[in-house]
Amino acid sequence: MSRFMLIFAAMVMAFSFPAMAETRIGVVDLRQALFSSDDARTFSESLQKDFTGDEARVREAQEEARKLQERLEKDGAMMNESERNKLAGEFQEKVKEFNFLKQRLDSTVNQRKQAFLEQARPEVDAAVKELLEENNLDLILPSEAVVYVKPEMNLTSQLLEKLNR
Repeated sequence: MSRFMLIFAAMVMAFSFPAMAETRIGVVDLRQALFSSDDARTFSESLQKDFTGDEARVREAQEEARKLQERLEKDGAMMNESERNKLAGEFQEKVKEFNFLKQRLDSTVNQRKQAFLEQARPEVDAAVKELLEENNLDLILPSEAVVYVKPEMNLTSQLLEKLNR
């Protein structure tokens, strides 16, 4: 019985190798193509413009906290306990304010980025499908899933061209 299985397995492998050799696979770096596109640049400029004030408030809170910390380290030993405690409290409050502002900014920016990605998804999917058909491919893989690809099978630049149309 095992001899039969061995012969059967050898036959299956012999017939499957030619089919595997004909499979054409392309590779794209979706992230690079999407974030290098004209739409992404426009989105990035809009994002920067929209959050300039928030970023300034975050930097200001960070700078104030740094100054309080420096003052505490420099003059803390010469202060009486109540002054030192008051300054330490101010420093902790400024650090909390900084963390809150930074977290809120990061969260809002991430939400906007996610919305951009969701909005761009149908366009990216259509462009990838066009690449598949134009290059007569059976499969397109993301570059993150590939160890090595021949340069002619990396279709990222073609995808970027399609996204910028």
